[in-house]
Amino acid sequence: MQISEVDPRDGELLRAWHDTYATAASHERPYAVPWQYEEIRAELLEPGLRRRYSVHAGVVDGEMVAVGELSLPQLDNTTSASLNLGTRPGRRRHGYGAAMLEHLEALAGAAGRTLLNAEISYPYDASTSADLDFATRRGYVVGIGDVMRVLDLPADDESLDRLAAEAAPHHEAYELRSYEGPLPDDVVGSFAALNALLEVEAPTGELEKEAMSPDVAALREEERVRTAQGRSWTTTLALQGDEVVALTVMGTSVHEPHRCYQWGTLVSRAHRGHRLGAAVKVANLRAFAREHPAARTVFTWNAEVNSHMVGINEQLGFRPVERLAELQKRTGGPRPATTPPAAPPS
Repeated sequence: MQISEVDPRDGELLRAWHDTYATAASHERPYAVPWQYEEIRAELLEPGLRRRYSVHAGVVDGEMVAVGELSLPQLDNTTSASLNLGTRPGRRRHGYGAAMLEHLEALAGAAGRTLLNAEISYPYDASTSADLDFATRRGYVVGIGDVMRVLDLPADDESLDRLAAEAAPHHEAYELRSYEGPLPDDVVGSFAALNALLEVEAPTGELEKEAMSPDVAALREEERVRTAQGRSWTTTLALQGDEVVALTVMGTSVHEPHRCYQWGTLVSRAHRGHRLGAAVKVANLRAFAREHPAARTVFTWNAEVNSHMVGINEQLGFRPVERLAELQKRTGGPRPATTPPAAPPS
């Protein structure tokens, strides 16, 4: 198998890559949510301050049989890399996935990355999967287990009214504000500071993670890339004076307006106990629904052990549909990237 990086300016090749990626990601997964072609392309064309992102194709006899993604953080977590791979159904169990993984690991090692991150989805009622077994046999360790939940829209108004009413007496000292699209300058810095803690304030289990950089320029760049991807998003903040103390964000895209995503929700540690998580989620869900009436399904992920946030989501009407394992592998250090041999045994 010949593996090469895909040039995003080569539309034909990138579309072939995306077709293989989406087919592999959606195989036997009724709730799969692969990125759309335009979203991938826009991400690749904007190198970005926060990360370097590349996609890779594995070809056998002119057929693309495997794909890979590699993400290298640039402002924080600079010894880590995130990897994702897929093999076209019907071409599995020929060693193509193993070859792609070896290639991505080599690229990460050559970039000085020694902590590798991966995510694997599998059925909600299963304890493992072939993909999860594949990863653990190659040294990846599950650090935490998440659950994907979905909410059918429109949400139940009585449930939203009840949650908002129960929360209201506890957050009278705070102001709730909702925004569509890029945040105004007067709140973006405080938002960036709190948002940077998402990776370490949410449950992480045994995962090794650092807080993200609160770089406002990087955040503004991310907003521009989202717009180029055809995405739109709604943010609700809780403020005490000028300080953002709670946040939540939902997003959708012009490519799949019926689908939307609960991105991040976080309450500052110093301001917990005021029902701010429930307050901002209810307010944001309502604001989002007004701006995006075509949305029909919300997707969200929570750590199984995050009982507080799971409880709020269940009160909103979310139901579990799939599991997600977050894995890491610690490697020995840099090594040169090489093209793996063709079709090694699995």
